[in-house]
Amino acid sequence: MRRTILALSTAIGMATLSATVHAQQPATAENGYSIFAGTIADMTHTEYADAIKRGAVALWGLGVIEAHGPHLPLGTDVYGPYLNTRLAREALERRDIPALVVPVFYWGVNRVTSAFPGSIDVRPEIMIEVMVDVFRSLKRDGIGAVFCVSGHGDAAHNRAIFEGVKRGAAAAGMRVYFVTNRMMAERIGLPLDDRHLVLTADPPPPATPPATRPQPDVHAGAGETSSMLGNFPAVVRADAIAALPPTNLTPEQLATWRRGGEHALQVTPHGYLGAPADANAERGRTDATRSAGALADAIAKTVANPR
Repeated sequence: MRRTILALSTAIGMATLSATVHAQQPATAENGYSIFAGTIADMTHTEYADAIKRGAVALWGLGVIEAHGPHLPLGTDVYGPYLNTRLAREALERRDIPALVVPVFYWGVNRVTSAFPGSIDVRPEIMIEVMVDVFRSLKRDGIGAVFCVSGHGDAAHNRAIFEGVKRGAAAAGMRVYFVTNRMMAERIGLPLDDRHLVLTADPPPPATPPATRPQPDVHAGAGETSSMLGNFPAVVRADAIAALPPTNLTPEQLATWRRGGEHALQVTPHGYLGAPADANAERGRTDATRSAGALADAIAKTVANPR
């Protein structure tokens, strides 16, 4: 009997140690990363409830499954907001603002890349209804505020997020915000003075203006490729990057691309827009830290002065 108890105690101790070590490892591909790591999905319901009792706010990224060229995975726009919200949570915790990360929503709206294989397009009204139900559930659990961020640049997707935030706030009776940058808000026509909209600080202008017209880097270009190389390298087809030339779209071609569907397929037949070969891992890690810092700043200000 004693041997049985000792063996059981040892097994439990080893399992606890293993879980602790796993939880402390960074969510990188080399460590068998999971986009649930650091989110409420890997918490028990009692741990989750304890965090809420401490006044935790919720951070929720909303991305899509979408084609990202021959070098990046379909889940690129899920990895991005996952990393952003997880790093922002850590930054908020350092400011004594408890926060919880809700697993990324990935059945989003894909109007621009809908003609490419793997781009799953959900109707905005369906996405909005799911968002409302999630907010109701979080409110039932005792969460008082939710901050939503987008991982996807499609205008229809971001309008759906904003509409879901407004409807969810009314239906659940809680504070819900869409945190984005001014450029995105203005491009898709969001009211900048809306109480549900929180704007991050604009990035500083370049020290030296480019001598030539800047290369549009909108989709699976240097920015997103750097992010994936720096933070999730094992899912990047790195050997394909060097052979991808810059797309060099004109403003007129970019406008045509944004019409989506067959228009985007004709303008960017390889499924990327930008210069993937200009990417580097260090930029990806630096950009991720800056983006999460800007998100944490905006959330901290709103927590201090709720609307």
